[in-house]
Amino acid sequence: MTVTVRYFAAAAEAAGVDTEQVDAGTAAEVRARLVARHGATLDQVLDRCALLADGTRVEPADLVPAGTTLDVLPPFAGG
Repeated sequence: MTVTVRYFAAAAEAAGVDTEQVDAGTAAEVRARLVARHGATLDQVLDRCALLADGTRVEPADLVPAGTTLDVLPPFAGG
């Protein structure tokens, strides 16, 4: 069972893709899978990103269940 990961801005650049599927689990497990796939550059970007599961911010221990859309949002300036 998978979640859909959507990357934005610097996160998309570091991952080299805008969207992908990854196995569900806790946010920490999902992050580890993403880093294993894409490497240290993505790991560094993820340190600054918010992870939102279907629009709700998740912490490392939170479950990201199958069927969820997980958005990876780097910090950005608004005006």
